[in-house]
Amino acid sequence: MKTITVDNLVKTYKTSKQSVEALKGVSLAVNSGELFGLIGPDGAGKTTLIRILVTLLVADSGSAWVDELEVVKDYKIIRQRVGYMPGTFSLYQDLTVQENLDFFATVFETFIEENYDLVKDIYIQIEPFKNRRAGKLSGGMKQKLALCCALIHKPTVLFLDEPTTGVDAVSRKEFWDMLANLKQQGITTLVSTPYMDEASMCDRVALIQEGTILAIDTPQTINQQFNNPLLAVASTHMFPLLNDLKTYDQATATYPFGEYHHVVMQPGYDPIRLEKYLQDKKHSGLEIKVVSPTIEDSFIQLMSKNRS
Repeated sequence: MKTITVDNLVKTYKTSKQSVEALKGVSLAVNSGELFGLIGPDGAGKTTLIRILVTLLVADSGSAWVDELEVVKDYKIIRQRVGYMPGTFSLYQDLTVQENLDFFATVFETFIEENYDLVKDIYIQIEPFKNRRAGKLSGGMKQKLALCCALIHKPTVLFLDEPTTGVDAVSRKEFWDMLANLKQQGITTLVSTPYMDEASMCDRVALIQEGTILAIDTPQTINQQFNNPLLAVASTHMFPLLNDLKTYDQATATYPFGEYHHVVMQPGYDPIRLEKYLQDKKHSGLEIKVVSPTIEDSFIQLMSKNRS
């Protein structure tokens, strides 16, 4: 069963100076109970798509359904059924943690106690700060409070727009553990993120760039479609190495990747020839190894194909 269906959505933002096409015919479907990731950099169209699905924006063309309800015609019902956590902290910063929770429970005509089983794992972590003003919380605690408020009415579908941006690594892991627990309770979740490593936490992902979907599948399947040999290369002087790798005739793409440069090679490349080429360029401390592609490597390759 499809909980979210998007068909050929187009959205353009017009200013006095230019028009920016944020979505260029986006189509996707999210299954019931699925943890679905919308993966892409800033400006890819993630926020625009989510705002259309939670009925805060209207698309120029195309159609979308959430919980079998059409986002324009049935917007009032959808707003009662979904939970939404925007990319920027949007709770009342002058209210305490408990006051924010009570307020959102009142808005949805419910009580925290009614859906406590749903939020208890999150509430336990923020309960020691219940009398602290929301604006004085750490980044990680703000996100947990926002998630708790988005779940207070037990939504059938949860939309999270870059929920881990700007929080520390420990809080990021804790947040994704919470999403895994919510999945066990049958909540369909669509979460957007610019962090490629978070794709592995999702059942399926859609890779989006410049308003266009590049691929939709499980992270494992997307990585399996990366057919070129991939190398991780390092030397004592990394910047000259990057320039020399970019001009090597058997390399199709080269980009920095952590402590290494990743190099996409042509099938059947000669590893001995590559090593000799770099030695002739006077590179010392050379390290060359074959590596498996990550979702980030797959994204870069798909992005290059889309532009060509």
